[in-house]
Amino acid sequence: MGVHKQEAEQQALLALAYHDYAEGMRSYSFFKTSNSETSADLVQDTFIKTWIYLVKGGKIDLMKAFLYHILNNLIVDEYRKRKTLSLDVLLEKGDEPSTDYFERLPDILDGKIAILLIQYLPIKYREVMYMRYKQDLSIKEISLATGRSKNVVAVQAHRGLKGLRLLYERNKS
Repeated sequence: MGVHKQEAEQQALLALAYHDYAEGMRSYSFFKTSNSETSADLVQDTFIKTWIYLVKGGKIDLMKAFLYHILNNLIVDEYRKRKTLSLDVLLEKGDEPSTDYFERLPDILDGKIAILLIQYLPIKYREVMYMRYKQDLSIKEISLATGRSKNVVAVQAHRGLKGLRLLYERNKS
């Protein structure tokens, strides 16, 4: 295959991925960084890094998982770069804590608790639940990644979710 044809295929693959995933990635990044400019930059950097990887001959089996992996690494790097400001300094500047965040806090914490509870599920459900709810992969993507049929993955996800609900209810009380 010619270099130009291969590059054209890579461009088409990345353009399709951008069309399919960029908006969700921006939302996810904004949720993690609380800054729309930073989240847009991180998503753009994700696609640039992915392009560089493809040009160097890298192979990507699951584009969505690959993109989110890169994005998560960039978000972690962003956290490390950020200087922490005290609440007093923010209040002096006139910044008030968002009430929207505080209204959502119980849901956010419940979700984090549920993710932590995955480790207490039976082994056969852990991997599927982690991929489904932590990595946000579809049943089809999990099926491709694990080599299991979509039906088996769907059943394991359903049973894992039932188990997770039981664990959550036990820990809630």
